[in-house]
Amino acid sequence: MHLDILDQYRGGASPVHRLDPRVKLVCTVAFILVAALMPDGAWGGLAALAALWLAAALFSEVPLALLLRRGLVALPFALAALTVLFTVPGEPLVALSLGRLQIAVTDAGAVRFATILLKSWLSVLMAVLLAATTTFPDIVRAMHSLRVPGVLVAIIAFAFRYLFVLGDEALRLLRAREARMAAAPAGGRSGGSIAWRAQVVGQMAGSLFVRSIARSERVYHAMASRGYRGELRWLDPPRAQRWDWAVAGAFLGLLLLIGIVARVV
Repeated sequence: MHLDILDQYRGGASPVHRLDPRVKLVCTVAFILVAALMPDGAWGGLAALAALWLAAALFSEVPLALLLRRGLVALPFALAALTVLFTVPGEPLVALSLGRLQIAVTDAGAVRFATILLKSWLSVLMAVLLAATTTFPDIVRAMHSLRVPGVLVAIIAFAFRYLFVLGDEALRLLRAREARMAAAPAGGRSGGSIAWRAQVVGQMAGSLFVRSIARSERVYHAMASRGYRGELRWLDPPRAQRWDWAVAGAFLGLLLLIGIVARVV
């Protein structure tokens, strides 16, 4: 089974693909940090970050439509900030009446919501670009090389690897259920009531959980018997070249400049 929503790497030979994975990871984290620290209404700073991301995306030779489409995943989560439209003090723009409750959308609230939306979108776009130009094993190796705690690196690596295994188990359960179900007559309705379907789904989820626990025990014992002591090891650690350090310095310098100017202006 291959879940494209999880494994988003796009092979290529662009300058971004050839960069050291540690450089790409550090630049991505720095980009997200600068975006998160942008003050409300810093449209110039956000536009500069968008231009910086666009330049990196063009150098990566990954289709922009693909990156933008994948970046839309941030928008539903950003809607959780809708409450700032009504809770941030400011001049009222729109007054709403919900029975006895009177609420108003303020100008400061609208600015903060738009800022949060743009910051979230840019951050996700940068993470999507990283995933599209760097394989997941390279990202894990970069985290290990950057001295990220070994337990956290191992958890991330195993979680990613076994999500595909759990997907295969879920597909097998679905095929087994379909093989045991009689086909509905033409124009008829298959299955039972909503409560019956909920019960079936609950039983399948329980079975998947039990199978996952059993598989995890077998995998752990197999790894322990082969010398696993809680830390992942690689025989070929990444090695950065002068070009990688030059790109990292230029990118981080631009991010620092954008962050300072956005705060001062």
